[in-house]
Amino acid sequence: MDFQNILSDQRNLFNSQKTKNLKFRKMYLEKLKEVLLKNEELLYDSIYKDFGKSKFDTFTTEISFVLKDIDYFLKNLNSLAKPKKVRTNLANQLGSSKIYPEPLGCTLVIGAWNYPYQLSLSPVVAALAAGNTCILKPSEIAENTMKAMAKIINENFPKDYFYVAEGGIEETTEILKLKFDKIFFTGSPKVGQIIYEAAAKHLTPVTLELGGKSPAIVTSSANFEVAAKRIVWGKFLNAGQTCVAPDYILVDEKVKDSFLDSLQSYIQKFNYHSESENYTQIINQRNFDRLVNLIDQEKVYFGGKTDAAKRYIEPTIMHDVTWNDKVMQEEIFGPILPVLTFKNFNEALLQIAAYEKPLSAYLFSDNSEEKEEFTTKISFGGGCINDVVMHLSNDYLPFGGVGNSGIGNYHGKYGFDAFSHQKAVLDRATWGEPDLKYPPYTDKKLNWIKKLL
Repeated sequence: MDFQNILSDQRNLFNSQKTKNLKFRKMYLEKLKEVLLKNEELLYDSIYKDFGKSKFDTFTTEISFVLKDIDYFLKNLNSLAKPKKVRTNLANQLGSSKIYPEPLGCTLVIGAWNYPYQLSLSPVVAALAAGNTCILKPSEIAENTMKAMAKIINENFPKDYFYVAEGGIEETTEILKLKFDKIFFTGSPKVGQIIYEAAAKHLTPVTLELGGKSPAIVTSSANFEVAAKRIVWGKFLNAGQTCVAPDYILVDEKVKDSFLDSLQSYIQKFNYHSESENYTQIINQRNFDRLVNLIDQEKVYFGGKTDAAKRYIEPTIMHDVTWNDKVMQEEIFGPILPVLTFKNFNEALLQIAAYEKPLSAYLFSDNSEEKEEFTTKISFGGGCINDVVMHLSNDYLPFGGVGNSGIGNYHGKYGFDAFSHQKAVLDRATWGEPDLKYPPYTDKKLNWIKKLL
C-alpha cells in the first residue's frame, strides 16, 4: 500500500476545509457508531480469536468506551468547537479577543494490542471530532482485530478521510517516515521513544500513552474487603494485560497477613480458570514466556500454575518480595501481583517517588491525611482513592501519563484538545488609539506605558 498517496489525498481533503464543517464531522461519527454496532459480532469473534476475550469484557472494556466517546462528541461538539471569548487587556483596547479551536490536520493513531478496539478507536473518535483526517495503524500483535477494523472501516469510509493501515513493524516504520500534523501512540515506553524520535524529524506534536509500574498502597485504615475485591478485579481484568492495572501492592506490614488472605479469597471467588469468560489468554507465546520467567515459585503465596498450550497463567500472588526481585524491575503486564510491605506510610511514598513516574497510582485508606499526602507527594498520570482503574471511565477526567509514562492526555474535552490547536485572535478597532507605541519615543510616553502595563 502506498501510504504516501493516502496521506496526500487526506491532506487534499483537509485543505478543502470539508472536515472543519461540524455537520460533516457529526455525520461520520454517527456512521462510525452505526458501523460498529452493525459489525458487533465480527468484533467479538475477532478478539476472541486473538486472546479469548469474552463478549462481556469486550463490550464493557472496549466497545462501550468507543460508543460513549462518540455520543459525548455528538452531544458536545458544538460547544467544544465554538470560539471562546476571553478578556482583552488594557493595552489592546478597544478590541476583543477569542480562542478558535482549530484542527491540526492529518493525524496518525497507532493503537495497542491489549485493548485493541478501545485504544485504537477512542483516539480516532477524538481526532475526527476535532476536524482532522486520520490514518489508524492498529497493533499487528492482535492480528484478527486489526483485520476486522481494517475491513469495517475501509469498506465504509473514504480513505482520504479515515483509513486503517494493516501490517507490522515494516509498515509502521514506513508510515512514520511521513510528515503528519499529529501522532498519537499507545504502547510501551521503549517503543514510545522510537515514535518520538520519528516525530521529531518533522517537528510533529505527539501524545504518548505509555505505562509503568503502577502501585496500589493499602494502609492499616483501609477497608480490606473492599480493597481486596477491587484490586483483584482491576489486576486480573484482561489477565493483567492492562496499562493501568495495579502492578504491585505496598501494604502496611501490620495487616499484611489478613490482607493476603482477603486477596486469595476473592481470586477464588471470581473463579479465574482457563475457560472462564471473565479471564483471557496471554496474547502470545513470547509474552507468556516472559511472564512465566518473572514468577519466583519460592515466593508464590497463591497461584503460579501455567498452561503453555492455552497461554494460561493462573492469577498469582507473590509475597516477601523486595525491590530487587526480577518481578520489580519492569512493568509486569500480566496476572502476577507482587506484594511488598512498609512500616511507615511516608517512607512508602518516598520509595515510589524514587522510581519512574507511573501511569496510575492507587491508595486504599480512610485516613484524610494519608489521602492528602498521597495526592501531593508522588507524581503519577492519574489514579483512584479506594478503587482502581475506574478513573478511566469518567469523561470529565483527563487520561494520560507523566514523565516516563507518557506525554499529553485525552478523553472527552481533553481528547478534543489533544487534536486541536488553540488559535488566538485579537480583533482591534480602527479608531480611538493613543499614540503611545509609535515613534518618536519620549520619556513621557514611556512613563505612560509603565503605568498602563
